[in-house]
This record gives sequence, structure tokens and C-alpha cells, in this order.
Amino acid sequence: MSGVGSITGIQGQPLEVTVVCCSKLKDTEWISRQDPYVCLEYGSTKFRTRTCTDGGKNPLFHEKFTFPLIEGLREINVIVWNSNTLTFDDFIGTGKIQLHKVLSQGFDDSAWPLQTKTGRYAGEVKLILHYTHQQNSASSHHTPPPYAYMPTQYNSPPPPSSYYPQPQPHSNSAPFHPPPAYPPYSSQYSSPYPPPPSSYSYPPPSSSSPYPPGPHSYPPSSYPPPPAAYPPNAPGIYPPPPY
Repeated sequence: MSGVGSITGIQGQPLEVTVVCCSKLKDTEWISRQDPYVCLEYGSTKFRTRTCTDGGKNPLFHEKFTFPLIEGLREINVIVWNSNTLTFDDFIGTGKIQLHKVLSQGFDDSAWPLQTKTGRYAGEVKLILHYTHQQNSASSHHTPPPYAYMPTQYNSPPPPSSYYPQPQPHSNSAPFHPPPAYPPYSSQYSSPYPPPPSSYSYPPPSSSSPYPPGPHSYPPSSYPPPPAAYPPNAPGIYPPPPY
């Protein structure tokens, strides 16, 4: 039952139903023989056999009908009536025809019981069910053999987009942002590299005294003595007088 329930893809597929006969029907006539006929209902589709005049309890029909299958609907309702000329037709019995076997195996020729409105036995109806697409439906839940796979044929090579993703065009609504510089700028490097010469000198200057000293500080002014003090400035006397 679990395997049949997984059959899919039957929507609209044809199901052939042949009404063969009825047997041991409840007799609704007291004097003459009853004239039975069979009605089939599946979804919104309904069929009726011809009336088997004087068919009595074991009428024969052998009529074939074709139903379009409905996904998820797995039973056919069958109703047997007795045809009357002057009054309403007499209800003989009803039953439900299960489709699980025919959908999984493709064929079913069972006899189905009928019952009255109060649930009593009212006879049987024999049907032959034939479903020609059962192999295709059954293959939906079976692994196909290796040779059953047919690759897709192409008249021309598929477009490159089927193999490699294509870049999407930039939208005019969004501004274009250039890629970041490499190496990326980091906040920890706030000063340029190398630093400008004005930022430092090598060797660094001393805070106490400059190095090298300026020309005014070296050599000291007291050494050697200035030349003005020697020779003495004595105008008109040369050589100088003795001491």
C-alpha cells in the first residue's frame, strides 16, 4: 500500500473500465424479472450501462468506459438500479471499486460486493480494469536502469552562461566605489613613510646644548688672545722700548 500511494503523474491518464456482469443481485420485483443497469461515478465523470431487460439476478453487460484519472482519487463508486417504466427506478445496491491494484499492476478483474442502504449484502458486480500507463507511473519511485538514461541532445553548444556566471552590469542608481588601495590604509600609520626631513634630524639634537656647536661658541673667545693685544699698539716707536 505504501508503494502504491507514492505513484504520481496519473493526472488525466486513461483508465479503461469494463462492466462485465452482476451476480446474486437482490431481487426488487415480485412478479416479473427485474431489468438492472449499472452506473459508475469517478469524480465528476459518470457513465451508465444499457438496461439488461429481464436480466434478473445475473445480468450481463460487457460494456467498456474510459475515465480520465484524477491525482489522489483512488476509488470508483458503482450503483446498480432496476429500471421501471411507470415508476421510479428501484435501488438495488452500491459499492466502491479500489484502484490501488490496477494502478500498480496495470490490470484488475475482481468482483466487488454490493450492499443495500442498510448495509446488507445485495450481490456482486464484476469489472475489468485496465491501466496502460502503469509502467511509467511505477518508474517514478524506482531507480531506472543505467541504459534508460538518455542525455539531453543539443543542436548547438549551450550558451556560456550555463557554465560560468556572467558579471552583472552596474546599476546607474548605485554610485561606483573604486577598490581600496593596496596595501590597505590603517589608522595606526597616521604619518607618511618615510617621514619628511623636517620632522627629525640625525643625529637628534640635544636639549642641553647643540651639536656641533655654533661658530660663536667654539673655540672660546678667551683663547687664543685676540691679535689686537699683540704687538702693542705704540705709534711711532719701533722697535719698542725695553721694559
